[in-house]
Amino acid sequence: MKVLLKRNVSKLGKIGDVVEVKPGYARNYLLPQGVAVAPNEANLRAVEAEKQRYLDELAEQRKGLEVQASAVNGKEITISARANEEGHLYGSIGPAQICAALTEEGVFIEPKMVQLHEPIRQLDKYDVLVEFDEGITATVHVWILPTRDMDEMDLDEAPAPLDTDVEGAAEDADAE
Repeated sequence: MKVLLKRNVSKLGKIGDVVEVKPGYARNYLLPQGVAVAPNEANLRAVEAEKQRYLDELAEQRKGLEVQASAVNGKEITISARANEEGHLYGSIGPAQICAALTEEGVFIEPKMVQLHEPIRQLDKYDVLVEFDEGITATVHVWILPTRDMDEMDLDEAPAPLDTDVEGAAEDADAE
């Protein structure tokens, strides 16, 4: 049975395509869900107009993604992580941490856009690819630096000890 698709259907076709499907699939799913219609002249014209609106909307989305990609391209971010003396991280840095660091810089992306072949496990500078859409990519420079632990801080930078007057507290208890 031939049907005209009103929407993109994965592994079947795109909007405006006339495809051959089994009659049960057309009767039980495509036609009742409004995904497809019978391929007549009126439906062809209506779907063609809908396809043009869809393509215009898609072009607007791509323009927005290109603007966002140009804003992200070349941006440098710094992520602090705990590491040993050799520079090996105790954990790893993945797409979620990179997205969080970009969010602090005012750039909002989803973790699935960050293309890492494997998590980052070493202190260094990395060039990470961010793929917004097919053909729209940007490169982010990620610096992984060690965090400073309390024992590494100078005494000037260490927080002041809490003022605990044990003797004064004992005298107050005796007074009661």
